[in-house]
Parts: sequence; C-alpha cells; structure tokens
Amino acid sequence: MSRQAQIAIPAVYMRGGTSKGVFFRLEDLPEACRVPGRARDRLFQRVIGSPDPYGKHTDGMGGATSSTSKCVILSPSAQPDHDVDYLYGQVSIDTDFVDWSGNCGNLSTAAGAFAIHAGYVPVGPDGVRTVRIWQANIGKTIIAHVPVAEGRVQETGDFELDGVTFPAAEIVLEFLDPADEGEGEDGGGGAMFPTGHLIDELDVPEALVAGGRLKATLINAGIPTIFVNAADLGYSGAELQGAINDDPAALARFEALRAIGAVRMGLIASPEEAARRQHTPKIAFVAPPADHVTSSGKAVAAGEIDLLVRALSMGRLHHAMMGTAAVAIGAAAAVPGTLVNLAAGGGERQSVRFGHPSGTLSVGAEAKQVEGVWTVAKAVMSRSARRLMEGRVLVPAGSFDTAD
Repeated sequence: MSRQAQIAIPAVYMRGGTSKGVFFRLEDLPEACRVPGRARDRLFQRVIGSPDPYGKHTDGMGGATSSTSKCVILSPSAQPDHDVDYLYGQVSIDTDFVDWSGNCGNLSTAAGAFAIHAGYVPVGPDGVRTVRIWQANIGKTIIAHVPVAEGRVQETGDFELDGVTFPAAEIVLEFLDPADEGEGEDGGGGAMFPTGHLIDELDVPEALVAGGRLKATLINAGIPTIFVNAADLGYSGAELQGAINDDPAALARFEALRAIGAVRMGLIASPEEAARRQHTPKIAFVAPPADHVTSSGKAVAAGEIDLLVRALSMGRLHHAMMGTAAVAIGAAAAVPGTLVNLAAGGGERQSVRFGHPSGTLSVGAEAKQVEGVWTVAKAVMSRSARRLMEGRVLVPAGSFDTAD
C-alpha cells in the first residue's frame, strides 16, 4: 500500500471573466516546477485532476471544461516597464498534455488582480491601479486597470458580465499590439493575416463541406483564430452548446477544419499535429445579427448586436467567449473585408458588440493599414475577477516526479 504524504503549495483559486483557474506565485512552486518542463506539467495536471478518462476532474481542482482546466504562474517581471510576468497553462481534460501555446484573455483579468493580491504590485490610494502585465506565452503586453479601495482590490460591484452569474467590480483590459508582427506569405497582409489574405478559400474534404471549398478569415490577433461563415456549415450562428457538443460528428468536423486551417496558417506542418496543439488555433463561426435566445433564456434582439459568433475551445463549443478570441473578433471586425467585418455589416468600425451563447460582449479595436500591412494598436474590453478560495492546494508527494 502506498503511503505517500501530501505536499501543500500556496495557491489561490480565482475566476477571471468567464474562466477560472488555480493561481501560483513562481517562488511558491516546488523547485523542480519553477522552470518549464515535465515536472511542472505533471504538477499542474495533478492539481487539476488530469488526465481524467471519466472527464469529471473529481480528484482535482478542474471543472472538466476548457474554461476551468487552467493554471497560472505569476512572478515579478523580468521585462522593462512591466510589473509582472504572467504564464498560462491550458490543461487537457482527458489526454496527457498541457498546452503553453497561447494566452487566456479571461484569466488575464485575474492576473491583474492577483498581482496585487500576491504583493507584487502595491495597492496604492483608492481608485484604479494600473498593472502592466507581460504575457509570457505570447510575448505581449496587457494593461489591467484594477479598482482598489481601503487597501485592497475591490472585487464586488455592479458590473454584469454575460456568462457569469453574479455581478462584480469592473476591470478594464488593454491588449497592446495584439497581432503578430511581420509580413504574410505574399508580403501583402502582414502576419496579423498570416496567409496575406483577408479571406482564404480552404481546400477541404467533400465530406466536411459540400463543394470541397470553405471561405475562412485566418487571423493572429489575441490568439490565432479561424473564422468561417455559419451558413457555409449549415448553422444559423445562434446555436447553444448542446447543438454542437452533443453531436460527435459536428465536433469531429470542426476539429478536422481547425487542423486544416492550422496548417494553412503555418502553425503546424500536418493535420495530425493538431492533437498536440489543442489550445491554438481557435475555430469560430459567424453570422449576421438575428433575434435569438441565450443559454439562460434571455431574449436578444438583432438590433442589440452587430453579429453572432460561436467559438470552440479545446474541442468543445465555449459557453460564452474566450477573451483572446474576443480580441481576434474585435481586430477582424475592424478590418473591412474580413468574414467577421462582413457579418457585422462591413465598413470601418472601432468597436463591435457580438452575441455569444451566454449573451453579448463588446470589444473595441482600431485597425490601420500601413504600406499594405494591417495592424491593431490595442484591443479593449471589460471583464471582472474574484478570488474564490485561497490557501494551499494539496497534491500527493511524487506527483511531479519525472523519474518514470
């Protein structure tokens, strides 16, 4: 009989936007887990309760969804003019894998608040504390405007966020220069559009799309994302989770299309590699605005939104919208001629309000074209964050042993 003791690691369980995860200070991790590698991956898997063939995370802190299978590390920043470095790990639910290839925009909100909770950033006077975050996964700057009062982060308030049950204090996020830099493959579109085109036509199997061709906007802003028209796949754009997640054939179809798009974007060399890159790229489908009902039963009129968007994360339709995908939506909407922009009515715009399964979300972005290259200086959105539990998370000794 195994009699391994458990070890206790200081941690905070936090909600950020419509996601939640386990937050650590780098210096609190076991020494072997303070650097990238298998030990760190194994520790985070055990904290979350993965891989779990039952898909429940019963023996861990995860919630068995892409929105709740997350771990975060913060530390004082090694970058000039930044307060903290923020590293994010997306833990696979049922496979032996932790994906470090992208950011979580929702938990970026909690990262700003946690920087103050953790003592990395002084609270300062009552008002709004600006926290400059270096997103270490993708090498980008995020500025979080965190409300503080009476010597601590203000967590409660009346800001309502669709997809989150209770109101909280508003935190404004600025994603600076969210698109990749450089030029696309033909020198015309820039790496924000890695193929150099605002709309590509993907060659796909006839079994996936009639005619074997699918229009797509491939963008790398916030997070690499593949946008397609809902109608081209036989959807309205107002689908709720059950319509996609309860249909194994639909999920397999989206994953196959995601792999094809990832190859076209140059993120992987072959579709078979997509299984080892589950977090990126995302795939989303868009449609013009329409009257619809959200997952909570709330009716949304077409006139309240600019377009409909549904996005998949880690192979499942997201219950709301990933923060990084919202950045991609805002950036793509700001560029005339993309599928997102056309679904929103076309033309120039500096903000967009879109419908997602849980409600609506607004995101601002200003795009400009310089010498044929599209860039976005920043994207802005409001979210909220709250500590759910703080103390120590327990894992059996040997959980991150790499000897085997």
